Amino acid sequence: MTYDELDKPSYAKPLIIAAVVVAAAGLGGWLYWHNQKALPKTPVDAPPEAAAPLSAARIEHPVPAAPGDAAKAPLPELNDSDMAVIDALGDAAPGLNLAQYLVPESVIRHIVVTVDNLPRQKVAVDKRPVTPAAGVFVADGDELHATLDSRNFRRYEPMMDLIRKADMQRFGAVYLRFYPLFQKAYQDLGYPTGYFNDRLVTVIDMLLATPQIAGPVELVRPNVMYVFADPKLEALPAGQKVLIRIGADNAAAVKAKLMELRAIITAAGPKH
Repeated sequence: MTYDELDKPSYAKPLIIAAVVVAAAGLGGWLYWHNQKALPKTPVDAPPEAAAPLSAARIEHPVPAAPGDAAKAPLPELNDSDMAVIDALGDAAPGLNLAQYLVPESVIRHIVVTVDNLPRQKVAVDKRPVTPAAGVFVADGDELHATLDSRNFRRYEPMMDLIRKADMQRFGAVYLRFYPLFQKAYQDLGYPTGYFNDRLVTVIDMLLATPQIAGPVELVRPNVMYVFADPKLEALPAGQKVLIRIGADNAAAVKAKLMELRAIITAAGPKH
């Protein structure tokens, strides 16, 4: 995970968004690095394959039923769902301009790709669901001895304000309402017998396990880009590196929202 990629005002990412995935998505969504190479994934405009039936025995975290009448309302087709999802997320965040952070194309597919990639070393930034953070990356020091400058943390204040104010019950309700489309997008991604909610829970647990760094985060610049000086940190999953980069206070706020989201999407309990 490199840092100079942030010199261009592009993207930062929550889970899920924490607003997401809707949160994760959300979250998911906005914690990316700007110019990383995309992973060789199924194109978002590829024709969907037939979804394979799932065995209940394979599902560890079945999604709870959508609340109220939402479960009865018809859903749009996945490829025609962008406006419906954006509108639903907006309704779930009254007073918050969530739409300004969303890339308005292939929203669900981009959220699913983002969530799936967070445990990996690299993420498919060309399929990010949210827009970039403003500002440029700042390191304190030189190529041989540098630290992550705390001024970088302020770049995320607008998104962090949204995350701190987000009502995860409402965001969770949107996720549950549109879950069949998330599941379809996950199967189209190359997991015909996979279950997206299980993957999301796994990713949330990975993010919650991000180590807390005491003291300055040391960087080096062996080539064009800054990297973590500690090889153990540099070897962490992309999602954990993001939480380290945004600062301990911001990471704690994201983790709190992720714990709320996890409770919501696992409320049904595992099936045996």
